Amino acid sequence: MPHCSLIVTLSAASLFLVPAPSLAQVTLKPDGQWRYLLTAGANVSSGNNNASSLNLAAEAARQTTNDKWTWAAKADHARNDGVQTTERYGLRTQYDRDFSVDGFGFGSAETLRDKLANIAARYTVATGVGRHIWADEHGFFDVSAGLGYTHDRYVAATNVAGAMRERYGRLELVLSEESSHKLTETTSLRQKLTLYPNLRNSGQYRAVLDTGLTVAMTQAINLTAGLSYRYDSDPGSSVEKADAVFVTGVSMRID
Repeated sequence: MPHCSLIVTLSAASLFLVPAPSLAQVTLKPDGQWRYLLTAGANVSSGNNNASSLNLAAEAARQTTNDKWTWAAKADHARNDGVQTTERYGLRTQYDRDFSVDGFGFGSAETLRDKLANIAARYTVATGVGRHIWADEHGFFDVSAGLGYTHDRYVAATNVAGAMRERYGRLELVLSEESSHKLTETTSLRQKLTLYPNLRNSGQYRAVLDTGLTVAMTQAINLTAGLSYRYDSDPGSSVEKADAVFVTGVSMRID
C-alpha cells in the first residue's frame, strides 16, 4: 500500500512542520455550553486565468466532564476557466462518552456529496471505543477503533469491487487517531487521521486525513489554513484514487 506511507508522512508533517486546516479549532470547555466556529475562504482571479473558489465551514461543540458532542459541515466550490473543479458538501457528527478515566465510547454519522468524484451520496455510521492517551490545558491525543457501515450512491454507474454498480454498501473497520496542540497563546494545531479497511473486499480501504492551523487575531477572529486529503483504493472507473484540498480563510468564534 504505497499510499499508506504517504498518509503517515502527511500526518507526521502536520504535527512537526505545522501549516495546514479544513479543521479549525472550535472552543472546547467542559461546562456543557454549545460553542460555534464559522469559517470562510474565497479566491477570484481574471485575465489570463479565470478562476474562483469558495470554501465554507461550520463547527459546533458541547463538552462536559464526561462527554462531548461535535458537529461539522463543509461546502467547497472551485471553477477554472469556466470548468467546475471542486463541488463537495459534507456533514458529520460524533458523540463521545467516557466510561473510565482513560476510556470512552463513540458513535458517529457522516454524509458526503462529491459530484466530480462520482459520489451522489455517501452515508457512513460507526461506533466503537477509544482511549485518551493524554489530555491537559495544551491539548489532547486520542486513539479509537470500531466498526462502521458505508453506503455509496454513484452519479453514474461505475466498476467497483469487480462489478458495475449504481450503489455499493460495505462493513468497514474504523481506526482513528486525533490530537490538538496549543503551540503558543495564539496558535493551535489539530489533526485527525482515520482508516477504513473494507471488510467486504479484503485489501480495499479508505483513508481520511485533516490537519488544521488556527492563529487568533482577536478573541473572536482567527486566520486558518487547511489541508484535507482523501484516498480510496477502489473509487470506481475513471476516478482518481486521491483528492487533496488546501484552504486558507478567516473564522469567527461564537462562544
